[in-house]
Order: sequence, then structure tokens, then C-alpha cells
Amino acid sequence: MRYIPNTDSIVEEMLGEIGVDSVRALLRPIPDSLILDKPLDLPSAMSESDIVKHMAKITSLAGIHLSFLGGGYYDHLIPAAVKHIIGRSEFYTAYTPYQPEISQGTLQAIYEFQTMICQLTGMELANASMYDGASALAEAAIMAVRISKKKEIILPENIHPEYRETVKTYCRFLDIVIKEIPVGSDGRIDVKVLKENISADTAAVAVQNPNFFGVVEGLEEISAVIKDAGALFIGVVVEPVSLGILKPPGDFGADIVVGEGQAFGNPMNFGGPGVGFFASRDKYMRQMPGRLIGQTVDKNGKRGYVLTLSTREQHIRREKATSNICSNQSLCALAAAVHLSLLGKGGLKKVALLNLRLADYAKEKLGSVKGCKLRFSSQIFNEFVVELPIPAEEFSRRLLLEKNIVGGLPLGRFFKGMEKSLLVTLTEKISKEDIDTLTESLNGLLNGGGGQ
Repeated sequence: MRYIPNTDSIVEEMLGEIGVDSVRALLRPIPDSLILDKPLDLPSAMSESDIVKHMAKITSLAGIHLSFLGGGYYDHLIPAAVKHIIGRSEFYTAYTPYQPEISQGTLQAIYEFQTMICQLTGMELANASMYDGASALAEAAIMAVRISKKKEIILPENIHPEYRETVKTYCRFLDIVIKEIPVGSDGRIDVKVLKENISADTAAVAVQNPNFFGVVEGLEEISAVIKDAGALFIGVVVEPVSLGILKPPGDFGADIVVGEGQAFGNPMNFGGPGVGFFASRDKYMRQMPGRLIGQTVDKNGKRGYVLTLSTREQHIRREKATSNICSNQSLCALAAAVHLSLLGKGGLKKVALLNLRLADYAKEKLGSVKGCKLRFSSQIFNEFVVELPIPAEEFSRRLLLEKNIVGGLPLGRFFKGMEKSLLVTLTEKISKEDIDTLTESLNGLLNGGGGQ
């Protein structure tokens, strides 16, 4: 009984206290014919992720058999401990920790989140979280304008389209020019096009890595172009698990790094809530939106945590505020911090490598289906674009209705000319057998093959 923490000596001690010589003696009223004298006929033990999938399949959860959906929100395995910790009343019911003498636990948890974001992004400073990745990018654009005194922001078209729309909405009445530039045929930023569009009027260039198509960008060359033009480099990370194996934007000279932390500890929840993260260089500390938690010592020399900088309209005159953000995603940030703590540096790398290997396997399998091809040949992390012989929306609808599989994200809704393109995402919750099932289903629907 591996899940009952009683050693043999403890069992013997308890039996002696009761006055019997065996556990079987306690069951004496039960006839021998009803006593099972062999192990239960059950399958071998499963991992946490496998048992979750097994139970979901038994209950036909939402009628979905498999999902390869990504494009900004990712279905990663969340350790069971995360939910239990964030559900503790001292975290779950806490509001803004204005009084540090009664808020040390909450303050320390947020401080640890900030520390982990700095380690992930390669930056010197991080705030106590933002609403989500999209609003974090919009705040970064406004911050860059404030720092540089310039009015132009460059957004390549391979940045998440909803992030770009959010930036436009934020900047609409702020006299900020948003310049969107096309990307190369390989799905990456075309450095030549960037050079042609960047100028002395450019406040910042935002670069998503991996980008919306799942492609890994050449940050070193891009950063050099941005620096030569005197602009700020805003790194955008929508799939932060990638930082387990990819060099962080900070290592390439990024001035500000923003992104979405949902992949850590926060389920997809039909699209929210998420948790935006925001990091920068120390020299931009007083231009950063949101709030920061700092570590200090009290009059007795004991370590403590306090709300350090809150350059919000609640605390200073409205026209002086860096942002109108009135809160943060503290509970979601706590979930991310707990998840990262459980993984550790080595664990995060293992998860990232597993995502990469599954994506490479899926690329090979799906690319071999007659009528299908990979849209981009560039290196990817855990998602890639498949070009289908029929509209991706039509294929996705048929796949869901006939096979109970969400095959990916049709890109025609975002990009003209990509109506037949499907963004397929792999995480550690997907197995090779699942990929084989998708491949067979794809072949069956497109070519009349023997799909499951």
C-alpha cells in the first residue's frame, strides 16, 4: 500500500496496542470466500498527466478527444500542487498588500514571481504582473515613447495579431504611429525590410520570439539593426516555456521584455484570465507601469517585503502616472511562480525539449500527408503552420465533428492569403500516439484514407 505512509514497524505497534496479531484478524467477521487474496486487476500506475488524460477520456470531457490548439494560449500540464497552494485562503482572499505588516506572505510571493521573471527573460527588473500579454505589450510601446520622446512603434506582422490590435487600441488617441511591416517567406522578420522602415523617428521595435507562426527569430541580427537606429528593443514572449531552451531576449540586448505567463500554472479556461509579465533594465525603473515589490530590512535588521514603486493614477497625480492599470493578476502570478518553483531550471528545460521533440515529430508526420506541406522551413519551437489543400476552417470543422479533434488554429481569420493555413501546437500533454491519430485523421479526411 504505497500511498499509506505506515511502515511495517508502525503497523506492528498499532496491532499490538489493539491486541491482535494481523490486519486480517481485524476482518474476522468477513467470510474467507469474500476476502480477495490477490492484487486487484488494475493497470500499472500512471503519471499525473496520463491519469488526467485517462479520466478525461472516460468522462468524454466536453466531447473533445484531442486538441492541438495554441496561438497564444497553451495547454500545458499543471501539477496538482499548484491548485492546492493558490486555493489557500491567505492567498485566495487577499487584496492589494498596502499594509506590509500583515501582508508579508503575499508580498514575498509576488517578489518571488518578479525574481523568476527576471531569470527567465534575462532582465534586471520585473513588475508585479500585468493584466495579460497583449496589454503588457501596449504598455511597453507607450513606455518606449515616453523614454525616447519619439512617436513611432514598429510591429512586424508575425507578432500575435490580437496583441497588435491591442497596441493600436491603446495608442489610438495618443498621437503614436503604429507601423506594421511584412515578414519574409520563411516566416521570420526580413532584416532588409526592417532596415528600410526603421528611422530616427522610431521609438521601438517589438519582436516576438518564437513568433506567431511558431518560428524562432534571429534576434542577434535584429537587435543590431534596432540598436544602430537608436530605437528601443521590445522582446515579446507569448510561449514562455520556450525560454527553457532558447536564449532570453535580455541576452540579445532587449530594453523591455513583455509576454504572457499563462503557460505556467494557469489553465486555458476558454481564453482567460492570463497573467502578463513585464521586465526592463534598471535604468527604466521609474517609467515602468504597474507596481513593484521590493525587499528591505526593518529597524531590527529583519528581512521584509514592501510595495516599493506604484506609479499609478491612484498614488500620484493623474497626468504624472505611467499607466491607468489599477491592479495586477496576483493570484495568476502566484500560480505561475508555484509552477516554476516545482519545475525548477532543469525541469523547465526538460519540458521545453519535450515540446520541441514532439513538434519535430508532428512536422515530419503531417508534412508527409498527401496534399499537405509545411508553410515555413525555419526552426520552430512547439508550433508550426501546415498548408492544407482545402480551407483550414472547413477542415477544422469536419475534424471536430467527425473525429472530436481540435486540429489547430485556422489562420485565414487573421491573415489574407492564409485561408488554407493551420497553426498546429504541441505540448507535453500530447503523445506520439496522439500525433499519429491526428495524422491518420488528416489523411482520412483529405484523401479518403483509413483515419480512426
